[in-house]
Amino acid sequence: MTNQLPIRVLLADDHPVVREGLAALLNRRLDTTVIGEVANGQEAVDFFRRTQPDVTLMDLRMPIMGGVEAIHAIRAEFPAARIIVLTTYDGDEDIYRALQAGAQGYLLKDAPREELLAAVRAVHDGQKCIPSALAAKLAERVFSPELTAREREVLALIVAGHSNREIGAALVISEGTVKAHVNSVLGKLGVNDRTQAVTAALRRGLVRLD
Repeated sequence: MTNQLPIRVLLADDHPVVREGLAALLNRRLDTTVIGEVANGQEAVDFFRRTQPDVTLMDLRMPIMGGVEAIHAIRAEFPAARIIVLTTYDGDEDIYRALQAGAQGYLLKDAPREELLAAVRAVHDGQKCIPSALAAKLAERVFSPELTAREREVLALIVAGHSNREIGAALVISEGTVKAHVNSVLGKLGVNDRTQAVTAALRRGLVRLD
């Protein structure tokens, strides 16, 4: 290890305390060093373009540009970029979207520090890093029926508390069409009613309450 250069890490998180804690942890190690801290996805893209860090730790929910969008942008320009999502969100849709965008790892912020450090090293070496519990959720998502774009719109309006009539007015479709979409959403989510649909949508990360 003494003959190797330390792994250069970029931290992308909109919470300064989180960044400071991560930086302190990584900078204490001889094999990792933080070369930059940014507070949103656009800053992450810009900083990556200038410095091309070895590994990026990326939060999902950030202002201006979110983590998934930033991963897409970085990987489009730098296909070999190594990115680990570090977030509080463990919904299967969040995991799926992040990995689809090109992330090689997905960790929760309450992960033990040794697990985080091991993930940085593993991803730097070209490996994937997804804890087994999150991998199980990802598998559930992969084999679940896909919601259409219209069904996602309907689901978002259900979560916002709108009736079928209000959903129809918002989407300029008939109440009968709304009812058909609602029934399809319930079936695909494996739930029996709108309340269960809201719970499932929020748990899985299909819809966010901003």
